[in-house]
Amino acid sequence: MKFRKPLRFDFLDLTSLSAREEDCRREVDLNSRLAPDVYIGVADVSARGQVVDHAVLMRRLPADRSLAELVRRPEAIWGPEVAKVSSVLERFHARAQRSDAISAHATAGAVRDAFDGNVKEMRRFVGTVLDQDTLDRVVEAVHRYLKGRSRLFESRIDSGHICDGHGDLQASDIYCLADGPRILDCLQFDDALRCVDVVADLAFLAMDLDRLGSRGAAELLVDRYEQFAGEVIPRSLLDLYIALRAQVRTKVACIRHEQGSAESATEAAQLLLLALAHLERAEVRLVLVGGLPGTGKSTIAERLATAIGAEVIRSDEIRRATPGARYAPTPGYLEGRYSPETTRRVYSELLRRAAGRLSVGQSVVLDASWIDATQRRAAEDLAEAATAHLTELHCVAPWPVAERRIRDRLARGDDISEATVAVARAMALAEPEWLSAVAVDTSKDPEESLADALASLSGSALDRT
Repeated sequence: MKFRKPLRFDFLDLTSLSAREEDCRREVDLNSRLAPDVYIGVADVSARGQVVDHAVLMRRLPADRSLAELVRRPEAIWGPEVAKVSSVLERFHARAQRSDAISAHATAGAVRDAFDGNVKEMRRFVGTVLDQDTLDRVVEAVHRYLKGRSRLFESRIDSGHICDGHGDLQASDIYCLADGPRILDCLQFDDALRCVDVVADLAFLAMDLDRLGSRGAAELLVDRYEQFAGEVIPRSLLDLYIALRAQVRTKVACIRHEQGSAESATEAAQLLLLALAHLERAEVRLVLVGGLPGTGKSTIAERLATAIGAEVIRSDEIRRATPGARYAPTPGYLEGRYSPETTRRVYSELLRRAAGRLSVGQSVVLDASWIDATQRRAAEDLAEAATAHLTELHCVAPWPVAERRIRDRLARGDDISEATVAVARAMALAEPEWLSAVAVDTSKDPEESLADALASLSGSALDRT
């Protein structure tokens, strides 16, 4: 049996008998969605013929079958169980209640307000439990992400991804039985805390598994959920919600420390660092990869995008499809599809597509020459408007290396670039200094060139390799 203590909190008052009864009944009703045979009902507790309290009557489950215990064992044991949990959660989310009122809790503004409210409660622990600089960096990163991502949150609402979920998924509350998982202890005292994006619900458990030292289980959880749902979760949004869930657990650990749990101070500090690490991974990036033909910019762009989970948009692909652009079998510089007007339209479309991706949290690598400083300034303006981290990379290689690459590429006919050696020479004469860019020598070993490019990106988003 599970009793309520007659306590009063800022968010909940259980001092009256009726309040405790109502809270018990809500716990049974809500948790019956995921564990109907565990929550048996509400029992009256009587003394001398009078009801003096109420309690939740529950079926006892084997402690060694909790997911928190299983992930300490080999993957062969927890892997199938994590997959089953993903399946149950996906089906639960698919049939969960949805409404405009529920969705209102998952706008960018609502998420920011909830985050700020938690931060306000955490401030009193700075200096004793929490590090000031770490908390400030977490706050700055969350505000920065939310500022440029209103379209992402609107699209999640429009696509029906907000529901009355669980709100507090923890590995210790999930039991993996022979006939399937039982998921317990959803939040019952505040409906708003359950009204979340399905990614936020999933992120709470992913964060908890990561906290327990099983990142592999967290990654498998998300991977299998995507398979069952038939869609890809925006990775920056997942990392944001993992960070926000880690922040919530940080606050809880701080309160426990205040109540006398000495070890909770270490837990709180570690959780805040976990939040910061995922916020760095969530950083939305705009990377310009430029240089003359034959300098290997497309190779670097593709490999860099794979390393950081970004999408590549290539100017040559847009140039080929630009309406009205004239084709010349052997185009000269500033002629045909390289004319100034065509180039202007190509870069305008390049930045238009990038703006759309950035607004929904997708990092972008733009593969183009970027010779024109005017176009680079337009990219800077886009990064600022989208609150995206801008990195500029200038690929360079000795002329003999670049010339050989161009001739080999044209001979193979397997690349969409039409740039000839003559075009490359003309562009080299017109190329101004690019002082704001980091030079990447692509004549070196490919792995070394990629490492140089990655080193120019700040933050731990590189961990997503």
